[in-house]
Amino acid sequence: MRLLLMSDTHLPKRAKALPAQLLAELPHADVVFHAGDWVDTATLDLLEAHSRRLIGVYGNNDGADLRARLPEVAYADLGGLRFGAVHETGPAQGREARCAARFPDLDVLVFGHSHIPWDTTAPNGLRLLNPGSPTDRRRQPYCTYMTATVTDADLTDVELHRLPVR
Repeated sequence: MRLLLMSDTHLPKRAKALPAQLLAELPHADVVFHAGDWVDTATLDLLEAHSRRLIGVYGNNDGADLRARLPEVAYADLGGLRFGAVHETGPAQGREARCAARFPDLDVLVFGHSHIPWDTTAPNGLRLLNPGSPTDRRRQPYCTYMTATVTDADLTDVELHRLPVR
């Protein structure tokens, strides 16, 4: 099962559209995650129309229209792993312990908010993934997104993709 992970698209404020490289991944993804801060409903509509399965949550910059369509936290069983998605996880310091306590039954947590790519594992085995942002790099050198594979209850091939500087 191929996964495509993104967050913090902030359209159309930070970019006019999702990058072509990211859109080209949609047909290859069995599941698409968006960890919040969409800002516009058009991006949600686009991903719903072009994803086999979309798992999304709202973020702090998302208005009532997106909050009416998306949960704050989403859960899914995928290939024998229990996934969660949420926008905010708080400061980097102590993140693993905080998330492990908040989400004790998850294997993988996809999150956003910081625009900073993140891939760590908490002492209890919870894998934390932040794909960064494909449209707003903030203080990062590149805009980014992630892909991964789930096979036989194992998360493999987690890859951070850097997008060309625009």
